[in-house]
Amino acid sequence: MLIATALVLMMTPALGLFYAGLVRSKNTLNTFMMCVAAMAVAVVTWALVGYSLAFDGDGSIIGGFGHALLDGVTFAPREGTTIPHLLFFAFQATFCVITVALVSGAVVERMRFGPFLIFAALWSVLVYAVLAHWAFGGGWLQANGTLDFAGGIPVEMGSGFSALAAALVVGARKDYGRQALLPHNAVYVLLGAGLLWFGWFGFNGGSGFGTGDASVLAFTNTLLAPACTLVVWFVLDLVRGRRVTAIGAATAIVVGCVAITPAGGFLSPGWAMALGAFAALPSYALIVWRTRTRVDETLDVLAAHGTAGLIGILFIGVFAQEAWNGVSDGLLYGNAEQLLWQALAIVAAPAYAFVVTYVLLRVIGAVTPLRASEREEAIGMDIVQHGEEAYATGEGAILVTPEAGSSGGVPVRA
Repeated sequence: MLIATALVLMMTPALGLFYAGLVRSKNTLNTFMMCVAAMAVAVVTWALVGYSLAFDGDGSIIGGFGHALLDGVTFAPREGTTIPHLLFFAFQATFCVITVALVSGAVVERMRFGPFLIFAALWSVLVYAVLAHWAFGGGWLQANGTLDFAGGIPVEMGSGFSALAAALVVGARKDYGRQALLPHNAVYVLLGAGLLWFGWFGFNGGSGFGTGDASVLAFTNTLLAPACTLVVWFVLDLVRGRRVTAIGAATAIVVGCVAITPAGGFLSPGWAMALGAFAALPSYALIVWRTRTRVDETLDVLAAHGTAGLIGILFIGVFAQEAWNGVSDGLLYGNAEQLLWQALAIVAAPAYAFVVTYVLLRVIGAVTPLRASEREEAIGMDIVQHGEEAYATGEGAILVTPEAGSSGGVPVRA
């Protein structure tokens, strides 16, 4: 579990690399820094109050404040687990971190860094902690039998539908729809996707909290599902453009990992492969369709995370097998009620995430501007927000310093 926790934390800088490659070069650092900011802000808010609201008590909608400031979070195992409570807290913190980072993909290249920090802190408490409580903190969805192995509700659907709301509030980039806004580094994107897949073995495998059957099944399914998504994505690329694209391949890896996240410990390996293959279809279609609209949800968080996570949640309701998971069957194996609760989750969670995110950003925007000016956007967020560039384009300025006993000066390369 220590290793799994470290793997999940590594996924956030991996996401930063993935995202940074997808934007224009002048926004590389700012895009990566939003993921770095998530590691700072989300960990702090999670320790202060987020963890308690998610995992203290068994309230239907939200937890309590019994673990605020890590009160009572010690070496003794948390009830229902065999690992130290402190380690359980740390593992869950890494989930909150990457979810906050995921949402940034909707607003890169134009949202100001300061307002994003405020948004990240509030969103991690008001949206993520609430959905985590619903799904696996004792909330109403879990209490009524909804199954979510590793975060399809709070992580995937939570980030995806929040990203849509954020894109609508912040608005499109100034050049969106007028010129091609192309990824500047496909190698970054592929490397980031590969590291994300690697980290996902900790994300899903660790969610069994041990080395039992559930963890082994989820670990194996995390290998199988994305591989099948890749194969189908290759075919879709070939049919649509007669070429298999690198950006498409990287996106397929993420889609496959997302789809199996909620279902990894509940489906047989065969159904996990089917899920990976099927998840490619709606996600691919949404990406193609979204680019024809005025919705500048920049890095397709809704398609890659919200949609694939939704498919994974529904798949459980149809294809779960108690023979494999020891918990419940789905509709195909005689349990129609499971599908009912899975379906309710894909309505309630996206609605909550979208509405609260929309309102939250409107409130923040009423206090401080959310986005950079058109001039700042044209210069690039790296220079404007951080005073740095990802790629040096020159050798520096020339400083002229006076030389002792001389009226002239000595040029020095800065």
